[in-house]
Amino acid sequence: LAEALSLGNTKSQISNVKRIVFHEITKSAIHESLKHPRSIDMNLVDAQQARRILDRLVGYELSPFLWKKIRMGLSAGRVQSVTVRLVVEREREIQAFKSQEYWSIEADLSKKNNAHIFRARLIKVNDKAVGKLDISSELEAKKIVKNLEGATYTVSEITKKEVTRTPAPPFTTSTLQQEAARKLGMSAKQTMMIAQRLYETGLITYMRTDSVNIAGSALAQTHEVIEKHFGKDYALDKPRFYANKSKGAQEAHEAIRPTNLSQLPDELKRADPGQRRLYELIWKRTIACQMAPALFNSISATI
Repeated sequence: LAEALSLGNTKSQISNVKRIVFHEITKSAIHESLKHPRSIDMNLVDAQQARRILDRLVGYELSPFLWKKIRMGLSAGRVQSVTVRLVVEREREIQAFKSQEYWSIEADLSKKNNAHIFRARLIKVNDKAVGKLDISSELEAKKIVKNLEGATYTVSEITKKEVTRTPAPPFTTSTLQQEAARKLGMSAKQTMMIAQRLYETGLITYMRTDSVNIAGSALAQTHEVIEKHFGKDYALDKPRFYANKSKGAQEAHEAIRPTNLSQLPDELKRADPGQRRLYELIWKRTIACQMAPALFNSISATI
């Protein structure tokens, strides 16, 4: 646009053209971006040019080839082609996998005069620990089971401990697609179409991201919502931060979160059922990631 409108013919002139960036379509986000305009980053421009050239070198050449050899309508690009190769390599690894036979032995036990049955797993034979692959044949397994016939089972030790579990990080594009498929039965394409509508109506932040960062203002609002709806016991004294697992994660965007966490899923008036369900999933994950860890009592018995 800077070039088309003759706003600058050289890199130094173009650097005087200002650009604003925002990742959620809300009044506050746009006002904030207007306060902090930046120059056009020529490194980003060059990166985009490189992507376009790669598309022409790869996609423009490969796609017509697929139409001729396989069928019309197929496409191959700088991303799809590499992804297909990764899938093929993984499939070849699966096909080359050498299976190994192993057996596990379990016992259904109950206390005297008590109908409640619990399952115990064999972990030692003659005081020697049994690993996952140590019992390698049916014959070996049956020999151990035969030795156990008519045995008296006694609890020798009970261990009790408290276990904590930290909530999962906020959603990235891939984790949102996975969770929407698991909990809502949505395809990846369906999830992204609905997320796009939620983004365009200002309900969530930008939905194409691999970052797990959340803005400070949103963290503060999350704390308020948790205290109001769940109580102080479930709120954190300090925000919880998550590290990106991917080395090349793009930090420009935030994680996917509601733009206004005080807007509860039940309060969405204009949204259709699909939008409401996906918004609820995103709202719950964002709230949960800033809540106190879950507490469990773990009890194990050695028999």
